[in-house]
Amino acid sequence: MKTLVVALGGNAFLKPGQKGTAREQMKNIENVMEHVVGLLKKGYRLVLTFGNGPQVGNILLQQEKASMFVPKMPLYVCVAESQGMMGYMIQETLYNKLHKHRIDIPVITFVTQVVVDRKDPAFRKPSKPIGPFYRSKAGLPRDWSLVKTSRGFRRLVPSPEPKKIVEAEAIRETIRRAIVIVCGGGGIPVIKKKGLVGVDAVIDKDLSAELLAGVVNAEMLIMLTDVDAVYLNYGKKGAKRVRKMNIREAKQYLKEGQFPPGSMGPKIEASIRFLQARGKRVVITDFDSLEKALAGRAGTVVVRK
Repeated sequence: MKTLVVALGGNAFLKPGQKGTAREQMKNIENVMEHVVGLLKKGYRLVLTFGNGPQVGNILLQQEKASMFVPKMPLYVCVAESQGMMGYMIQETLYNKLHKHRIDIPVITFVTQVVVDRKDPAFRKPSKPIGPFYRSKAGLPRDWSLVKTSRGFRRLVPSPEPKKIVEAEAIRETIRRAIVIVCGGGGIPVIKKKGLVGVDAVIDKDLSAELLAGVVNAEMLIMLTDVDAVYLNYGKKGAKRVRKMNIREAKQYLKEGQFPPGSMGPKIEASIRFLQARGKRVVITDFDSLEKALAGRAGTVVVRK
């Protein structure tokens, strides 16, 4: 049985203009899970992961607003909170979809820790914006890195490379008999220091998905996002969809600056790593185009040669 890793983008849970209520997010993920069931019915073994940007940002905002009543939790604990919350949303909606199709298979969420290197250069130069916007620097912790935007100041946190998934062995055992949901938000970043210690950072979900694909020996990595395919000159006049590209072409496009670090860049980097290490195919598309993309009629496919 072929194993697929499916990485869900943040828009699987939250659409532009929505407030982010539980009802909204559950409804959104319900639509996505119909496509996931379609993959299962085709005979694939499934491992799901997801991004948590808007959700962990909301959790941080809740921490700020309630800090006069209850202690604030550090960022890595907030990542864990988002894993449990969003994993539950997937579990329940997927369970209901499976039973509607008379498929009896467990769905399990792992609160997943991912080891990073404390000496990673990212810790010296935080670059990932996260959490609420602030009108001024007054009252903010002095050790925070901040970036000034049109909406105010925003905290920057490190985004280190994922090195190892702590629960890897348990994940490998469990996928034999269940659909697993792991590495939400890229995973909870931890360092090794007389055991495991959480650190305030955000791991890129796409690079974490590639690492996960290695753990489960996946043949295909599917990255579902808010655009139907990869484009050259995206957002500009004459933008062109890339239907298929190989590793050499992907590297060249990255070198040319076609895929910015904050958007498509990590997906292409993850695709290259996956294919160089073990994988056979990467599919990048949106949720509604998934079936057509697997048949080669939509999306972007990345291959070795």
